[in-house]
Amino acid sequence: MRPLRYFINVTLDGCVDHRAVTPDLDTHRHAMETIARADALLFGRVTYEMMQDAWRPPASEAMPEWTQPFARTMHRARKYVLSSTLDEVDWNAELLRGDLTEAVQRLKDPPGEGLLACGVTFPRRLAELGLIDEYEFLVHPNVAGHGPRLFEGVAHPLELDLAHRDELPSGAVLLRYVPKR
Repeated sequence: MRPLRYFINVTLDGCVDHRAVTPDLDTHRHAMETIARADALLFGRVTYEMMQDAWRPPASEAMPEWTQPFARTMHRARKYVLSSTLDEVDWNAELLRGDLTEAVQRLKDPPGEGLLACGVTFPRRLAELGLIDEYEFLVHPNVAGHGPRLFEGVAHPLELDLAHRDELPSGAVLLRYVPKR
């Protein structure tokens, strides 16, 4: 069975708005390596559309040169989009419908390296359903002073055990957790 990992950038005050962190070569490299290790990415509609608008050519070609390895990795990645509002997707993506637990479990069942969920609202639902096997937070050394906040509105507390900690040259700290079982 493939594990489902969740990755997100977050500020010290819990803000997960992608505009609240300053990207750099090291954080992009880490995100690229994380994506490259996954068999596929799982997105909700909002994150899929945001990523497509930024990282699908030709838009990605206008980004700084140091972001191009990330853009190429994102472009090549297999993607699954869970949405009840989209009629179709492309960009190496497949639209999933129906019961969220069943759809994600079908993706987790085959052997492989793992799946990677990204976003804000959709991963909160995955966490509430107990489908996430590993949480990876890249905590940036800044305070946004606004939201959205990490797991804001989660239905029940998530109890996690620290599995790994690492510091990037920028001062961002990578924290990897697994659910307490």
